[in-house]
Amino acid sequence: MLISETHKDVQTTVGLEGGSMLTGPVARFARQIAGQGYIVAAPSSYHEFTGPEALAYDGPGTDAGNEYKIEKARLPQRDCWLSELDNKLAAYDEDATLSVDTLLSLPTCSGRIGATGMCLGGHLAYRAALDPRVASAVCYFATDIHSKSLGKGKNDDSLLRAGDIKGELIMIFGKKDNHVPPDGRDLIRNTLRQKGVSYSFYEIEGAQHAFIRDELSKGRYDPAVSKVCFEMLLELFGRTLKTDLGERAGGEQKVEDIC
Repeated sequence: MLISETHKDVQTTVGLEGGSMLTGPVARFARQIAGQGYIVAAPSSYHEFTGPEALAYDGPGTDAGNEYKIEKARLPQRDCWLSELDNKLAAYDEDATLSVDTLLSLPTCSGRIGATGMCLGGHLAYRAALDPRVASAVCYFATDIHSKSLGKGKNDDSLLRAGDIKGELIMIFGKKDNHVPPDGRDLIRNTLRQKGVSYSFYEIEGAQHAFIRDELSKGRYDPAVSKVCFEMLLELFGRTLKTDLGERAGGEQKVEDIC
């Protein structure tokens, strides 16, 4: 399928969100999904601080990204707005809400929305799923969920709000991911189970953090595993976004004890 790319400026609380700011791996990932017949919106997470060029994947760029990741929720220009919302992650959540609003405003949108992302984007895809309009989300090696360390104050409520997720999740981690250690992955999986979230949880032997990054991966890119994970994304999105199966029935399913 041939695809086309456009850019759209969106009015946010702090001004217009504009420019691409997509790294090469993220842009190619978005194109892969679009090529399967989806409309893909790729919001710029750090539009308040920089752009339109993406941050370089080097020491200074990484340091800047880690700083912006914490400072983004502060938005000193509009402290009163944030204090009224009493939400340290309001800026992140506004980006997600506006992205969903933008997709739903398109005449070609079916009305069914999914989310995906990697690293910080994996966490943001998880938070996007807190919006009941999001039917499914695929979260690649999502950082900071287990440690509650996203945003100003490093005390986010993402895991606490797991029960608000009404769609279906896929959580994907490498077993050698040192950004989300085994105890952190266990905490996420156990919380999702306890909260009754519909989810699949994968830990891939030998895979490290950022294993789907196909450029400047620092030796971590695994194309074979990335292909398998993309097939899982396509299965979930195909079932929840492309196929009209109606609302999820929910409730307990009695499984017959047979061989």
